[in-house]
Amino acid sequence: MQRASGIAEAAARLPCVTRSDTATRSADARLILRMNARRPPRDVILTSEQAFHIVLHAVRTAVRFPARVSLEQILERLARDDEFQRTVTRWERLPAKPASYADFPSWLDGRIVATLRRRGIEALYSHQAEALETAHAGKHTVVVTPTASGKTLCYDLPVIDAIAKDASVRALYLFPTKALAQDQLAELERLAMDVDIELKTYTYDGDTPPAVRAAIRSAGHVVITNPDMLHTGILPHHTKWVKLFENLRYVVLDELHTYRGVFGSNVANVLRRLRRVCAFYGADPIFICTSATIANPEELARRHVEDDVHLVDQSGAPRGEKVLVFVNPPVVNPSLGVRKSALFTGRDIAATLLASGVQTIAFTRSRVSTELLLTYLRARFPAPQWPPDLVRGYRSGYLPSERRAIERGLRDGSVRGVVSTNALELGIDIGALQAAVLIGYPGTVASTWQQMGRAGRREELSAAFLVATSSPVDQYIVQHPDYVLQRSPEAGLVNPDNLHVLVNHLKCGAFEIPFERRERFGTEDTPGVLSYLDEQGILHEADGRYHWSAQTFPAEGMSLRTATTDNVVIVDQTDGRHHVIGEVDRFGAPLILHEQAIYLHESKQFQVERLDWENAKAYVREVKVEYYTQAGESVRIRVLDEFAEQSAPDFARGHGEVLVSAIATIYKKLTMFTHENIGWGKIHIPEQELQTTSFWLSLAEPAVAGWPKERVEIALAGLGNLMHGLAPLLLMCAPHDLGLAVEVRSPHTERPTIFLFDMTPGGVGFSERLFRSTDALLERAREHLAACGCGTGCPSCVGPAHALGPDVRDAVADLLSR
Repeated sequence: MQRASGIAEAAARLPCVTRSDTATRSADARLILRMNARRPPRDVILTSEQAFHIVLHAVRTAVRFPARVSLEQILERLARDDEFQRTVTRWERLPAKPASYADFPSWLDGRIVATLRRRGIEALYSHQAEALETAHAGKHTVVVTPTASGKTLCYDLPVIDAIAKDASVRALYLFPTKALAQDQLAELERLAMDVDIELKTYTYDGDTPPAVRAAIRSAGHVVITNPDMLHTGILPHHTKWVKLFENLRYVVLDELHTYRGVFGSNVANVLRRLRRVCAFYGADPIFICTSATIANPEELARRHVEDDVHLVDQSGAPRGEKVLVFVNPPVVNPSLGVRKSALFTGRDIAATLLASGVQTIAFTRSRVSTELLLTYLRARFPAPQWPPDLVRGYRSGYLPSERRAIERGLRDGSVRGVVSTNALELGIDIGALQAAVLIGYPGTVASTWQQMGRAGRREELSAAFLVATSSPVDQYIVQHPDYVLQRSPEAGLVNPDNLHVLVNHLKCGAFEIPFERRERFGTEDTPGVLSYLDEQGILHEADGRYHWSAQTFPAEGMSLRTATTDNVVIVDQTDGRHHVIGEVDRFGAPLILHEQAIYLHESKQFQVERLDWENAKAYVREVKVEYYTQAGESVRIRVLDEFAEQSAPDFARGHGEVLVSAIATIYKKLTMFTHENIGWGKIHIPEQELQTTSFWLSLAEPAVAGWPKERVEIALAGLGNLMHGLAPLLLMCAPHDLGLAVEVRSPHTERPTIFLFDMTPGGVGFSERLFRSTDALLERAREHLAACGCGTGCPSCVGPAHALGPDVRDAVADLLSR
């Protein structure tokens, strides 16, 4: 029940609430008008449903009023709203979970225990106590527990305890982002101050002033940095960090699940170099890793640490009651399978929550979507009726001072809502939000739980809404919510021995410390690689050791985020500015940066005026046109080496090394909103080659016996689209990390064949994982196709029927049934 006090007075002041509006208002919304006509006494009581409709009316008319509706009342009303429930595929209420405690370890410094008790912490959660014991015993440890379960203390307490007992001890903290590093610095400084020990803690990144860097090298007990800075700014200059490396006791690797794919493969090699430098100075640090829930945390930690790791995965932290709602926007174009925009649906949910006073975070999958949703929400809450900072945006590209101000506003409650990319998914302290709205499936189950976990960081009711887009992965998730609700099937994959990655780090390692002739660095064939680099003049062998001999500084020009530095740079020459606005990998550039292409950047349109292919530069100019471009390409695949093969009666599968040859052919001009083809042109760029790994699935003759060639072709294309759309569910990768090619008669298999290949040169392990998970992938494909209500084929399953043919869905269903 809600008191009418204040609501009537707010309604009475609204010029936009007039009696002429009553025809379009619900019975409960008209209650506002009756209050406007006659002021009720202050003890008038409204039902929760009436209060809810007043909130909705206030949102639609952009009215600010002081009354609030509780989250429980909003959820009750949504549960009874037939129109909303028609979009809900799952309404799950997770019960509250009590905490499991353990005593402080007897060896923990008394000052630390006293400080924790002053903070109201009388005991540790059970997983914290287990992590402390294993780290103290000198075992590498990986902690895998939910968001807001107190993982920070799992590494802060062993570090502070060690430094409290021996001031010479050093620790190195690695975080994937600068923002997370700054947040953890503040927490560690607060804890050290409360404990009353001298703990010199610093962040060391690109923003650290040169004058401060020397002090950090000589005096820092805890150095907080990121893998990129360790790679370029610390390891190559290890002689300036003697005190750190001689006394390094602990290395903290936070958010381990983010170190996967190309980035993870590079980071694993950076850690190899770190251990090598530590060994040079006589240190053997203990690694403490933390991770979100994935299928293989222990395996992933072992790949990075290259040693045995103790797994802590039973959380002792309490959890408040949480409601999870999976929302599938209604279909607005049945023939094309197009649904109502997830942005609009998410906006409506977020606006309802914000207008009721529920502090809310909304996650989107791109910078452009973040800015669009922020614009939509601010239009619902204009000044002066609402505070100007009621809703803020948060993404990379904002100034650090802006982001810190938004984080403070969320903690103190002055900012009621925030729209963010995954920048706020990780453990930055933003206080206790009540609701989260996810616009689109974040791409992995781990990220989904991380984002949902940003709401309900205390022991109270919280809610999370996942709003699906029309993509195949989103539609699979929203129609099979158990995929998220049950244990994660995803594995974080890395391949640190990928030669494209490894060779670059061998160069960096040789620059840091010369390699012994028989020294092993990852691969068993390290001597062979070193000999090759010697022949190329990059290294020089003398007295059985390989020394760096090139003039360049190897780490400086090498990014950890890509497997190759061979990218095409995009130069904006609007108004004669000539500044770089982005880059695209060379293999993908012909489809995006061909001449006359429309390149989209931060919701602005740029036309490619000239592509200098030899010098890898695309010159663009900002334009305003009502169309975008879409390029087509021809792809050929040659199998170089088959690693494994397995046959069944109707199909065979394999994986191996392949050479992908792709040539961009033509581009189409498509209108922005109706997607009509209004023109086309030819693309003149040389054929591109990519040597990588691939998984393939070939159809045996009985599977398509009696089928005309045209039906085999559309079935193959449709099944390829379906498998390509769903494969990221098994790989913790984005769809663009995988390439797709179909061949009606493959030269290698001599059968109709689908290839899913790794877009990273040399591959990072996706093909082997797909080979081992083929049955699971095909089962998910069957489930998803059966659940899709399109009838003939749509972008959410096998692809649009109007592009592939009206028989595509039935043809794919026939194949899968076999």
